[in-house]
Amino acid sequence: MNNLFKRYQFSKELKRLAKVNAAQGGKPLCIMDDLVFKTMLSSNTEDSREALRSLLSACTHREISTVQVTNNELIPVHLDAKASRLDVHVTFNDGEVADLEMQIDKTADDLRARAVFYTAMLLSTQSRKGHSYGEIKRVYQIFFLNCTLFHHSNKLPRRYFYMEEKEHDRLTEATEIIFYEMPKLEQKVRDIQAGKLDINSLPEDEKWCIYFRYRHEEQTAELIKKLYRKEEGIMRAERAVAGIDRDYLRAIRKMGEIKNSMDRAQEKYEARREGRAEGLLEGRQEGRQQGLQEGLQQGLQEKSLEIARKMKDAGRPLNEIAEFTGLATETINQL
Repeated sequence: MNNLFKRYQFSKELKRLAKVNAAQGGKPLCIMDDLVFKTMLSSNTEDSREALRSLLSACTHREISTVQVTNNELIPVHLDAKASRLDVHVTFNDGEVADLEMQIDKTADDLRARAVFYTAMLLSTQSRKGHSYGEIKRVYQIFFLNCTLFHHSNKLPRRYFYMEEKEHDRLTEATEIIFYEMPKLEQKVRDIQAGKLDINSLPEDEKWCIYFRYRHEEQTAELIKKLYRKEEGIMRAERAVAGIDRDYLRAIRKMGEIKNSMDRAQEKYEARREGRAEGLLEGRQEGRQQGLQEGLQQGLQEKSLEIARKMKDAGRPLNEIAEFTGLATETINQL
């Protein structure tokens, strides 16, 4: 039942994407859309895996050898707790974990608090039975934001750790929270297009953010092409997104066929149901009418008998009583 619900939700998202894409004349997919972001990085293809590995390496500033997308639902620590669904939940290298989240719009949620909560959940889901605390694997919580969360600074990205209040020494290497506020790249993108800045001078993670933020915009199409032609990881991501384009268009066509078939079946079902309902209603109405008629007839019969009895007691002639009440003479004689 849960899988059926997930497929239904996925179908709704595909329909929405199809409508948006059609309305925009086949405009490139926006990677900041949750569905595109998740599918691009978590599909079971070589391009998707390599794109994810390259992106994770750029964000963590570490060499990533292997990546594996895992279940994106964090199991709550007790039965009454709410399960948290992640965008892209990854295990890599020797068991370290990362969650990559795309936030396209501003939200009423406190993103700082959510990042801390997700990080704690990533730590708590590690099985500690039979292991020491020193064996806890490092976790990364990475947010790509299409909004500005920290207005006091243009720094990109912003990295957070457990640190001492004044001397700033790190308490542990076990956690790292990273925020990429993509609007902070707008000036650099303008400088690149104006020839004032060489895109090759940018850090790898900033190149990824530019790809995420501007891939669907027409005025930056040449810049995006330059990016994925020079960067192997971004080229893999572009191939994965191109696959999503083809896949969801095929899915939309298939969904249309299924929908038409289901609509026809639904119409037949509704017609049969309405027919049965009408039959039952007519039967009830006929039954009520028949009952009323029978009751009326019985009441008239009893009234006629009562009148006939009174006329007989008054000594009226038999033929007069029969003519007045409509009763048979045999019935009147029995009174």
